[in-house]
Amino acid sequence: MRLFPFLALKPLVLLTALLAPPALAEQVTTFRLDNGLDVVVIEDHRAPLVVQQIWYRAGAADEMPGKSGIAHFLEHLMFKGTEKIPPNMFSALIEQQGGDDNAFTSWDYTAYYQRIAADRLEMVMEMEADRMRNLRMTEDDVTTERQVILEERAQRTDSDPGALLGEQMRAALFLNSHYGIPIIGWRHEMEGLGRDDALAWYRKYYAPNNATLIIAGDVTPDEVRRLAEKYYGPIAPSDGIAPRIRPQEPPQLAERRLKLADERVSNPYVYRVYLAPERNPGDQDEAAALLILAELLGGSGQTSVLARALQFDTQTAVYTSAFYDGTSIDDGTFGLYVVPAPGVTLEAAEAAVDATLADFLQKGPDPAAFERIKTQIRASEIYGKDDLQGLANMYGEELTIGLSVEDIQGFDEVLAGVTIEDVMAAAHQVLNRNSSVTGWLTQPEEAVK
Repeated sequence: MRLFPFLALKPLVLLTALLAPPALAEQVTTFRLDNGLDVVVIEDHRAPLVVQQIWYRAGAADEMPGKSGIAHFLEHLMFKGTEKIPPNMFSALIEQQGGDDNAFTSWDYTAYYQRIAADRLEMVMEMEADRMRNLRMTEDDVTTERQVILEERAQRTDSDPGALLGEQMRAALFLNSHYGIPIIGWRHEMEGLGRDDALAWYRKYYAPNNATLIIAGDVTPDEVRRLAEKYYGPIAPSDGIAPRIRPQEPPQLAERRLKLADERVSNPYVYRVYLAPERNPGDQDEAAALLILAELLGGSGQTSVLARALQFDTQTAVYTSAFYDGTSIDDGTFGLYVVPAPGVTLEAAEAAVDATLADFLQKGPDPAAFERIKTQIRASEIYGKDDLQGLANMYGEELTIGLSVEDIQGFDEVLAGVTIEDVMAAAHQVLNRNSSVTGWLTQPEEAVK
């Protein structure tokens, strides 16, 4: 999977961006082209920059059985060129104009972006629209990129015991959902991906009526509409797009446990992940409560519940954390980590975590800490919108999973309305061992004991 690189800006442009005052509230305009392409314009006139993103409603969870990794594989192949753009020149042309570009794949989407001077928007829009339907790939391209993604898996997953444990745990957590399949794919299936597989995926999903175009920066809605109609408007929609009806999770009745022993492990740890509700259109209350719960339990290394109990009071652990990931179409996840202090076994560390959670479920959070964390989360949400790329990412991701602009802009208000009672109700529902997987990452010697 491609990672976000840092934006290389000319010094004057960078200085302008750094000195610009923070945005107060994003100005968002939406419209839909006749061919079904959804367009979102986020105005930000503080610097002469623009971000273009195209989000396709197709990700790893949409893959057919036996073809895991095809969404990510095609992401790589999308940079090979078209009839207009020479092979492997897409990124080079953008770099020549002082911009940068990349792409990323998740379970629910595949997205491509460019960051460039605002007066180059027409150029990158023409390029992105061109490869929506005019991609060219040879057998040599496919062979080369297949080896690239296999090497990527080797470096990021197969050589990392923590990544292997996480992959195994996710496969155990999701009994029926395709969220249990790794985005990069299972190696034995990746090895069999071919040109026909890539083209079938491309022709089915890469179409205007299966995409959202995000344009953020120093632009106007009228300008974006004119350019979008010029370059994306002529592209015919696909007749193969259907509602995203996926396998759902059955009732989970028994907890699952995994132990991965690897000689490369230097810091053993306990990791537990629970099935959790996702953010839903028009109903984000529970997701907001879970976001606050994660911060209460493990958001801070100094003041969170787990940190105070395990790192300071009992010195059982040297690191603790908690997270909630509910920005998804189907079920999300809620997780906890603890790295034991020297001399503390994984068994003792897990027991300490369970005792701390039981105490929290009985007593609830400190009211002052609860209010402080609510304020911090809301501030983080607001400050996060001050970054142009981050703001575009937020709208692109959340719209692609089915939320509306009203849901996105109203989430701050939802967070403000969360009560301690809401958080405790969510905690009692989600912290259910029957819908969880607990993993131990350890060294072989400890595994034998």
